[in-house]
Amino acid sequence: MAALTILPVPIASDLGLLALEIRRKVFIVGQSVPETIERDAYDAEALHLVAIDNGDVVGTLRVVFLPEHAKFGRVAVLPQARGKGIATRMMHLGMELARARGEMRFFLTAQADKTTLYEKLGFVAYGDEFEEAGMPHRAMRTY
Repeated sequence: MAALTILPVPIASDLGLLALEIRRKVFIVGQSVPETIERDAYDAEALHLVAIDNGDVVGTLRVVFLPEHAKFGRVAVLPQARGKGIATRMMHLGMELARARGEMRFFLTAQADKTTLYEKLGFVAYGDEFEEAGMPHRAMRTY
């Protein structure tokens, strides 16, 4: 794990474009999420993180800063890099960077089978399960 680096990147940079490619592989190809849902206007303004493991970009997430909270999303790790704690490490840095901007309220919608990951980070599920992009999700927050 010592070779893992997580960096904030502009989405139009070379690393940002690799982040979009990871999202394409994980969500559009791997989970059949329509591209019209996966890509949206928030990409232009969001904080994007990439995880680089031994020189390869293997993970990404974004944080959108809204008036009511910082919304985490598009958390994706390539299949061959899963199980190493990469998503958790990206979330920790994203939360740290959000706090540095003065944000203390965090929100996300998690695929229902991924809620345990976010619970370990202090998120609590609320409301009923709902469908998003053809998969069951739960709304989660830290406040």
